[in-house]
Amino acid sequence: MDKPESPIDSTYPSYFEPIDEPVNRPQPNHPDTLTILKHLGLFIVTFATVSLAGAEFVGYQGTMFPASMPDLIDISRGAIFAGLILAFLGVHEFGHYFAAYFHKIRVTLPYFIPIPFGIGTLGAVIRIRQKINHSYEMFDVGAAGPLAGFLIALGVLLYGFMTLPHPSYITSFAGSEPLKQYIRLHGTFPSNPLAPGEQGGTIAVGNTLMYSFLASFFRNVPPMWEMYHYPFLFAGWLGLFFTALNLTPVGQLDGGHILYSLIGFRKHRLVARIFFCILVTLGGIQAIPPIHLLLSSWGWSTAHGLFSLFVWAIILSILLFKAFHGNYKWITPVFIGSLAVTAGYLYLYVGNTVTPGSLIWVVWSFFLAFFTGIEHPPAMHEKPLDLKRKILGWSSMVIYILCISPTPIYLLH
Repeated sequence: MDKPESPIDSTYPSYFEPIDEPVNRPQPNHPDTLTILKHLGLFIVTFATVSLAGAEFVGYQGTMFPASMPDLIDISRGAIFAGLILAFLGVHEFGHYFAAYFHKIRVTLPYFIPIPFGIGTLGAVIRIRQKINHSYEMFDVGAAGPLAGFLIALGVLLYGFMTLPHPSYITSFAGSEPLKQYIRLHGTFPSNPLAPGEQGGTIAVGNTLMYSFLASFFRNVPPMWEMYHYPFLFAGWLGLFFTALNLTPVGQLDGGHILYSLIGFRKHRLVARIFFCILVTLGGIQAIPPIHLLLSSWGWSTAHGLFSLFVWAIILSILLFKAFHGNYKWITPVFIGSLAVTAGYLYLYVGNTVTPGSLIWVVWSFFLAFFTGIEHPPAMHEKPLDLKRKILGWSSMVIYILCISPTPIYLLH
């Protein structure tokens, strides 16, 4: 049986206006010195790991913990990259923090998470230590982070576009000799990242509506497979993409809080389920090619990669069973429809399973199904948002569409 709608108060509070009912909350957010030092230490370690990762992106040929350290130029470029990424993450998380602080909601300082691979960090998080029962408080805390972070990421990206060097800038980096030779001869980037006859593939990041629109106003814009050599462009793209991930309108992600506050419990539950159906279908389309490649390396592939489809069907059933809480009225039609669309696209439209793919949306689907949940729990007190919040809320959904990429990272052959 459906859960009943929460009672709705007819008052319309203004943006960041305290609630008009008596709430005796103490001001809880006064961290002690030891707590501040702990969070500061995580920030410093994260800055170091992101700086080393950034140094590798912009030219250093090594690992996160190399025997010989990169030169000062690479270190400085890596530090710039780290500063940009952590500025975005910090502003995003402190947007949540100060919104929660204003509403006297118990919350921690941001935890920055270092890792010795990838871009050097898994991001940053804050922990809200109490349930938020008022929908407009939920909106304020949910929206403040991505909106603040979006402004920083957009500013970083615009600065990167406005200060683009000539393509010969790439010739200052080690490696990629065919590319550097092409640029010396033609003064521009080639349309294909690989020289004729070269084997292997090149990692590229996916274009987005926002990135493509801004890039159309500038010259010397590098292709998506070379953008990571430009610290401001790469940090700006990552900032916008991470903003979009947080704005995914499901569960208790920022986007889930925002959309729930805009349309209420029942409508959000339906929208979130439909959105998850689309996401797992996209995940299947992109996951089957690497699954097929892996099975081929083990000698388990079939002539048309049908065994890869079978493997994906098992993964899909696990995802749907968890996401829809064993409700076969949803699981069965979604399983059949999603699998049919995935198979039709790959085996009929594309005609093969060696198209570029990735596992990003599969990983994201598992994260949503097993950690955040698909449906947003109902708030005790729902209030229709005032006009300012509605504008900010729907603007956030537009930002999501502009900044998300169907293929965030893929391999060019």
